[in-house]
Amino acid sequence: GGHLPVATTRPETILGDTAVAVHPDDERYQQYIGQTALVPMLNREIPIIADEYVEIGFGTGALKVTPGHDPNDFEIGQRHSLPIVNVMNKDATMNGNAGPYEGLDRFECRKKLWADMDAAGLTIKTEHHTLSVPRSQRGGEIIEPLVSRQWFVNVEPLAKMGLEAVHRGQIQIVPERFVKVWDNWLENIRPWCISRQLWWGHRIPAWYVDGDHEKAVVAHSEEEAYELARKQYGPDITLEQDPDVLDTWFSSALWPFSTLGWPDETPDLQRFYPTSVMETGYDILFFWVARMVMSALLFTNDIPFHTVYLHGLVRDEHGRKMSKSLGNVTDPLVVMDEYGTDALRFTLLTGGTPGNDLNLSVSRVAANRNFANKIWNAARFIAHNLNKASKADAAAEPDYTEADQWILTRLSQVTADVNRLMDSYQYGEAGRQAYDFLWGEFADWYVELAKVQLNEGGSRAWTTLSVLRQVLDDCLRLLHPYIPYVTEETWQQLKRAFETADLGIEPAGGWGEALIIADWPEAGPQYPQAAADFAQLQALVRGIRAARAENKVEPGKWITAVIAAGPKTAFLARQTAVLCALARLDTDKLVLAETVDAPDQAITIAQGEITCYLPLAGLVDLDKERERLNKELAELDGQIVRVSQLLDSPFAQKAPEAVVQKERDKLAQLQASYAELSERLQALR
Repeated sequence: GGHLPVATTRPETILGDTAVAVHPDDERYQQYIGQTALVPMLNREIPIIADEYVEIGFGTGALKVTPGHDPNDFEIGQRHSLPIVNVMNKDATMNGNAGPYEGLDRFECRKKLWADMDAAGLTIKTEHHTLSVPRSQRGGEIIEPLVSRQWFVNVEPLAKMGLEAVHRGQIQIVPERFVKVWDNWLENIRPWCISRQLWWGHRIPAWYVDGDHEKAVVAHSEEEAYELARKQYGPDITLEQDPDVLDTWFSSALWPFSTLGWPDETPDLQRFYPTSVMETGYDILFFWVARMVMSALLFTNDIPFHTVYLHGLVRDEHGRKMSKSLGNVTDPLVVMDEYGTDALRFTLLTGGTPGNDLNLSVSRVAANRNFANKIWNAARFIAHNLNKASKADAAAEPDYTEADQWILTRLSQVTADVNRLMDSYQYGEAGRQAYDFLWGEFADWYVELAKVQLNEGGSRAWTTLSVLRQVLDDCLRLLHPYIPYVTEETWQQLKRAFETADLGIEPAGGWGEALIIADWPEAGPQYPQAAADFAQLQALVRGIRAARAENKVEPGKWITAVIAAGPKTAFLARQTAVLCALARLDTDKLVLAETVDAPDQAITIAQGEITCYLPLAGLVDLDKERERLNKELAELDGQIVRVSQLLDSPFAQKAPEAVVQKERDKLAQLQASYAELSERLQALR
């Protein structure tokens, strides 16, 4: 006598129960193990079994086992040789195994069965429970698991081959951490169900003899199937092909070689197989990549590719998965229409790292559209200045300035870095390096330097145009995989402009027909000393620009500078025009010497052996600046007092630590700002 309490969210499946399972170590139920129980309302006798799948602390600790309607229960049933009782038809009505509930819809059965059990005193309580319910992708109906006849493939021998291919180094997985995922899947491989009940797909090539599913032949065609069946079952037979189709991953697994003409030994198969790099998402490493590897090793006795490069998933800018319910789906067609295809492509290619998800921000796409504009404008600048030189100005050997040598050195270094990064499949970082160089060094610095050099005319202008062409041309080649349309059109415009100008400036080997088939750049010669000197000049210019900004000097105002350059005096003397143009220094008032006397009331900028003084009298109205600084200091002092009082109050003991720390950080920032402004005020006295 007695009862075993069980919990379920699907009471109608009680009618298909074939056991009650408890954990072998659960002292509450150990006495019942090996005994039997009765299925409510049917009084069908079922065993009480022990299985470690049951969680002692979850629910009642007693689990109803329905192998015919739950995949986990099916596994328990296989371990304990339980019978499978299916109580539902394919239209989700109850069948004859449901006894008096036969013919009822599953949900009607649920209500009636529960009411009957309640009337019989067999229910304990009803409570709400949140759970994930599987639904049909097409119609949204709740799906009921059923045991059915399917086609399976024993892939365990193939999985071992796939494991060996990776561990022997025949196949490389990038990033390497996904080798563990690969191993986990293939070491725990299970038979692969390859049949699907769908309308579309490759039909299962199996035929049943006289409608008997126990008599089947597998063949390439119906004619071949009849030939095989008649040999085995006699001449008077009929065949019916299995209506199921192959799992889409089974068909997709044949892709690397079937697209090249396999099973025939075609020229394409001989030339292109095995392929090189398979690029795909990490989420289908097993579903597709592993199946391709196993199929290739079986059918071609070779690997399908030598490298698997895995990208991440595209999420919204906050890292959430895109979904219609969240309303955060980015429509690529809309984005491309507004910002351009290249801008979106560049964002996707450079926004992440191998195997990691990418948080897509439309503002980032907009920024990359601006980058595409920067490329176009750089080419326009060059084209508009081709009249600054002629073919007669061409030099037998280019006479590079330090600025030319610096940008050519940086081009060589960036080209080497991009090639190294691409060879190691770090495509995102390679693209970012090319981006930073073209915008941050070529466009922001060298183009400005070139304006000074072009104004000299003659061979200097010709050489400058030659360097401009080389740097932009190589940048377009490096960026072409990322920004194909803009770079191709820009390159074509650049080509036409130089050919029309007839300056004798062109790439080694000529322009060629298109960028897409142009040679890939290789690192060129470098000029280390010029690069080091120019890096120091850049730092000096940045320091002067920062001082101008801090002191709110008008952007167009030319200011005075006194520079002690020490051993760099000769170099800076050669770069006077460049320095003054970039830092907006008054050439007539510039003092440049190896050593100088430091002027009073001046901002000091130290850069290696170079010390630059900016007399404040030439920067700002001293009286107004003192007044402004005193006002800002008073405001900061008030804020410091308020935050200090807050931290000394009971607030600091009651508020969350994160909130208190935020106020401490705020106080530290205010104090740092106060100290900085105090120093600036002191310099004005």
